[in-house]
Amino acid sequence: MRTSIATVCLSGTLTGKLQAAAEAGFDGVEIFEPDLVATPASPEEVVALADRLGLSLDLYQPFRDAEGVGEDEFARVLRRARAKFALMQRLGIDTMLVCSNVGTATIDDDAVSAEQLHRLGDAAAEHGVRIAYEALAWGRYVDDYRRAWRIVEQADHDAVGVCLDSFHILSRGHDPSAIESMPGSKIFYVQLADAPALTMDVLSWSRHHRLFPGEGAFDLGAFVTHVLRAGYDGPLSLEVFNDVFRQTDVLRTARQARRSLTWLEDVVGSRPLPRVAEPAGFDFVEVRAADTGEVDVLLQQLGFTFRGRHRSKDARLWSEGPARVVCNEQHPRDPEPTLAAVGFGVAEPAVSAARARALRAPTVYRRTLASEQELPAFRAPDGTEVFLGPVSDGDAPWVPEFEGGRDPGPALLTGIDHVNLAESWQCFDEAVLFYSSVLGLSADASQEVPAPNGLVRSQVVRSATGGCRLALNVAPLAWDQSSGFPQHVAFATDDVAAVAHRALERGLAPLPVPRNYYDDLRARYDLSADEVGRMAELGLLHDRDAGRDFTHFYTATVGGVFFEVVQRRGGYDGYGAANAGVRLAAQHRGAPEPGQRTAR
Repeated sequence: MRTSIATVCLSGTLTGKLQAAAEAGFDGVEIFEPDLVATPASPEEVVALADRLGLSLDLYQPFRDAEGVGEDEFARVLRRARAKFALMQRLGIDTMLVCSNVGTATIDDDAVSAEQLHRLGDAAAEHGVRIAYEALAWGRYVDDYRRAWRIVEQADHDAVGVCLDSFHILSRGHDPSAIESMPGSKIFYVQLADAPALTMDVLSWSRHHRLFPGEGAFDLGAFVTHVLRAGYDGPLSLEVFNDVFRQTDVLRTARQARRSLTWLEDVVGSRPLPRVAEPAGFDFVEVRAADTGEVDVLLQQLGFTFRGRHRSKDARLWSEGPARVVCNEQHPRDPEPTLAAVGFGVAEPAVSAARARALRAPTVYRRTLASEQELPAFRAPDGTEVFLGPVSDGDAPWVPEFEGGRDPGPALLTGIDHVNLAESWQCFDEAVLFYSSVLGLSADASQEVPAPNGLVRSQVVRSATGGCRLALNVAPLAWDQSSGFPQHVAFATDDVAAVAHRALERGLAPLPVPRNYYDDLRARYDLSADEVGRMAELGLLHDRDAGRDFTHFYTATVGGVFFEVVQRRGGYDGYGAANAGVRLAAQHRGAPEPGQRTAR
């Protein structure tokens, strides 16, 4: 299946968009008319550039307000159309998108629209081109692809077919299964866009919030399957209007877009990727800085055992049960501690690495001696390094590379429960797609959590078993500009009170929780004064959901990293969202003013 992208998806000039589409691996592009009008390049120069880049020019769009009008208005439509058909000849484009009428329609009659499309088809055929009629979700009379198809059938012209756009169909809640009743030869073009589940007018939703496949809530796998079963053999093309993509780096967005189609081709089976099982869990996390000494102290307070220094790298390993943290001081990207890498335990690292390469995940290279375990690694859009290690019941096979440490004793921690990563507003949707497509994780619905200076947007990508959970967060812009939004690792335990008590005895200063929180806790839940008092002494927070509960505590923040310890009971599957505002407020109080170092 050929791939294409509308130039409206990308930022910059038309020539820059063509170059980015080619470098990202697209076969062709749709020319969005405003991009052509604004470029100083002639149509012939655009064609020459596309030829040099190996790109086909697949569609010219949009042609608006064409049918359902009186004869005087239609005469003006034909004049406009003939000028565009002549331009298409210069561009070598054989298909033009004709949208259902929004602004000038005055006649709600399928027979009139069909007759006018037939006459447009005659004019198109004179120029050796064709028209693809599309039902806009906000069309004045025609807003359903099934009605658009009935009109095309009535038009009965070889040069007149339909364009099927996933957004216009799925945003209206229309059943796409009727696509299979159409002859594939009359489906002239297919445009794809995903979108988040929003309640708003469909025009604003379309103009500002479309996403690439795999980043939203639409079932594009089912949609494309219907299209392919109908016999369509043209390009799968992306048409995504999004305020973020129009501002971000053009090549980065083009690569993101191409990855989304690679993922979708795998979903529908037209171009399968290497099959991988979802990660079994976390292999390790890595904190990196010029000096990670304060992180060492936090880990020791939480009960971790120092396992030694790496034989060839400036790194130290700490573990508590299956939870492993590497403190790396080699080539830090930031002077303050940051969460730099996450390792995942996967059934077949080589196969998972092959899938990552097929999805064009950038490879991370680290010097590895012949005697050391080589772990495939890739860089996520947020800069986090993702490592793929084998699943192991005990110590991972790379642990013996750390020497001079102590043997671990009985453990209170049972592993890494989840990892929270901070995302920039520019790469949030890209990160969701990356982690879900490369690692085979599933994305939960996004939500917003109040912080003192705005809302934190959060979305979890996770394995079905819950053994691997990544929470991706976009901080309020004001927080991001001042001190950076901290990231954290949550460790699991079956006895959070015991872990907290041990940590306090070892000198841990937990995140301060206001007394008001505990007063509210007693009001919300049937807890005794003694129970709440013990929680307050240990700095514990609590949440309940349908008889299931969650108790947890946080450490203070060191640089850009802090830790959490959580206990889940009765199948609780959330993250204590009701307590997130308390945590964010406490961290905000402890954050430095702009230009200051992180408070300790």
